[in-house]
Amino acid sequence: MRHGKKINHLGRTSSHRAAMLSNMASSLIKHKRIVTTVAKAKSLRVFVEPLITRSKNPSTHNYRTVFSYLKDKQAVTELFSVVGEKVANRPGGYTRILKTGNRAGDNAEMAMIELVDFNEFFEGFNADKKKSSTRRSRRGGSKSKAAPKKEETVEVVTEEVVSDEATVQEVEDVPVEEVTADEAPETPTNESAPENTDDKVSAEEEKKD
Repeated sequence: MRHGKKINHLGRTSSHRAAMLSNMASSLIKHKRIVTTVAKAKSLRVFVEPLITRSKNPSTHNYRTVFSYLKDKQAVTELFSVVGEKVANRPGGYTRILKTGNRAGDNAEMAMIELVDFNEFFEGFNADKKKSSTRRSRRGGSKSKAAPKKEETVEVVTEEVVSDEATVQEVEDVPVEEVTADEAPETPTNESAPENTDDKVSAEEEKKD
């Protein structure tokens, strides 16, 4: 029976499992994210996070301890020079596991494990939140400054209206009699109207009767 044994052997021997986790940890440190099964990702997180904690203190003892697990000089150098400085202010929780669905071949549950501080998408998302908060404060200040400009435009419009009213008053002051007197000779007189001829014809008919 295996009561109390919480280690997931992953269907491998002890030496095979240690070598696999060492290679996966080296790949995670170099590439900052890898895709594997959920079971392997959970085992890798338990394996690699204590090594990242040791990278915060770059002493000779920590170098040798980490190298005994990874057995990769390039990964150890990357861990202490880049990753250790990046996570210096983070008190644990260096990795994130994101499930990506099931594998087509054997329907195994897949996931992506990555280093939290090296995800550019989430860093940009948090930066946008900070920028939006500052923009809100600037918008409030710009509205108060823009209010006097509206008053100036209103004053200009009122001046234009006054000038239009003055032109209307000037047109109204023109005497109507002068205009009618000038136009009177051009209109035909009553003597030349055709209505007088009709009156003459009717008068001659009455005389014949």
